[in-house]
Amino acid sequence: MVENKVFNEISLLATEKNNPRTKNIDIATTEQILRLINDEDKLVPLAVEKVIPKIAEAVELIVDTFRSGGRLFYIGAGTSGRLGILDAAECPPTFGTDPEMVQGIIAGGKAAVFRAQEGAEDNEESGRCVIDEYKITEKDIIVGIAASGRTPFVKSALRKAKERNIKTILIATIPEEQVKSMDMIADIYICPVVGPEVIAGSTRMKSGTAQKLVLNMLSTASMIKLGKTYNNIMVDLQLTSNKLKERAKKIIMDICNVDYKAASNYLKEADGKVKVALLMILGNLDKENAKNYLEKANGFIKIALDLIKKEDANQKCNQCS
Repeated sequence: MVENKVFNEISLLATEKNNPRTKNIDIATTEQILRLINDEDKLVPLAVEKVIPKIAEAVELIVDTFRSGGRLFYIGAGTSGRLGILDAAECPPTFGTDPEMVQGIIAGGKAAVFRAQEGAEDNEESGRCVIDEYKITEKDIIVGIAASGRTPFVKSALRKAKERNIKTILIATIPEEQVKSMDMIADIYICPVVGPEVIAGSTRMKSGTAQKLVLNMLSTASMIKLGKTYNNIMVDLQLTSNKLKERAKKIIMDICNVDYKAASNYLKEADGKVKVALLMILGNLDKENAKNYLEKANGFIKIALDLIKKEDANQKCNQCS
């Protein structure tokens, strides 16, 4: 072994190894190149499937954090950091969350989102500092994202978090045992093993796809468990654009079987809150009662409707007696 820790760590990573299935990609036709990439991409969901139990543990931890008033922070460098920022940025328009609730932190700061700041991932002090900079406390939770499982910026942030009794999750794309051998500490390890990349070391490819799939699952499943959907429809969206305003009306029309004008009127009366408008129609309630039932039901429309039915049934029983 070479007397260089970083060299030795990288040399052992599957993501850095040559992929025998794509060794002749440099002389392949355009269509052959694309089929080789596509064949490798097909392996990614299967790798993610194997770690679903770990993802489920993480979702429960995230949901508990949200219910206790805590925040979720994604921390990563390079592609991993950008994927975290993307997932965080999508939560407010999709699920109506406060922008503070889910946040992305990338090594090198905002500039690194648009232009690679490769040296930033090695800055351990910067990783430690983000805990204080973002005022992250034990009420919050951190998801470190590092394809290699060794990124110093992420490692130092997770270590600092552990010192502060902050809950931690790590997403990597190498075996969990290998991650632990590099002293990466977390409460939950999510490690879909994707194997060698199409192009050796290009972890923006299969590793990035795996990370994106896991992030989709973490945030979406957490929001579902917070009552942000009705059936399989997102109903807690913020009306921040014309598209979202019209989508909200269509949601009300489809679920409640009302026309465009009625949907518009109910949405206006509900102050742009789709869930309130839905419960006003489905439960035959005024705005304030709809809001009260939603609060009792922790935001779940179906649970609120069940409460309404039970109260109606109890009232009828009392009248009969």
